[in-house]
Amino acid sequence: MSRPHVRTVLVAIPVQNEEDLLPRCLAALQAAINRMRAAPAAPHVAVMLALDSCDDGSAAIADASPFPWLAVHGRNVGLARASAIGRLLETVPSEPLSSTWIANTDADSAVPANWLTHQVELAASGVDLMIGTVRPDLAELDEGRRRAWLATHTPGVANGHVHGANLGIRADVYASIGGFAAVTAHEDVALVAAARAAGAREAATDECWVLTSGRTEGRAQGGYARYLREDLGGSLVCAGE
Repeated sequence: MSRPHVRTVLVAIPVQNEEDLLPRCLAALQAAINRMRAAPAAPHVAVMLALDSCDDGSAAIADASPFPWLAVHGRNVGLARASAIGRLLETVPSEPLSSTWIANTDADSAVPANWLTHQVELAASGVDLMIGTVRPDLAELDEGRRRAWLATHTPGVANGHVHGANLGIRADVYASIGGFAAVTAHEDVALVAAARAAGAREAATDECWVLTSGRTEGRAQGGYARYLREDLGGSLVCAGE
């Protein structure tokens, strides 16, 4: 199915007390934006950080970056994502939302240089929803979890798992399904389920995998840190570790 050429890319990043990892996140994002700008007929890129109840140095880091930010107070990742995207959508030129792409990542993650260009390529092929993979920083995992992760993930193969740290969606689809729900966990899974129910054409890909924190105690209850702590740790028990 033919879909309009993407003219604008919006990048939304929720932040909750990430002073240690936010600089890496923003540097990686800037590299991806630079790659995008070097491409022929490059779309316009706009970024918004949503600082959610931060009481560390995250605001100072955001102030020193080239990216704008807004403050939210809810300790709610769904609310933070939705707030950032809502503010970004207010800046979109008067063109169909189908020409706008929303790219989502997290403040504890580092996107690759091809993160934006690959999503735009997928959109050009008619995709409405990109489900990207993530890889934990293996240096942050203990030896057992590191071996368990390597044994259960094949580089280059998209596993279809949904991660807010690497998720893209066309803006008209996002708007039609009501956007991210203001929930403290699994807002990404709910969004994908709604997009699928609406008939969005999706692509699962490992081509622009995102490096994310390997910590087992995260900011969002029930998020990726829980998976590393409980699910991946559980695989060690199953294996007789």
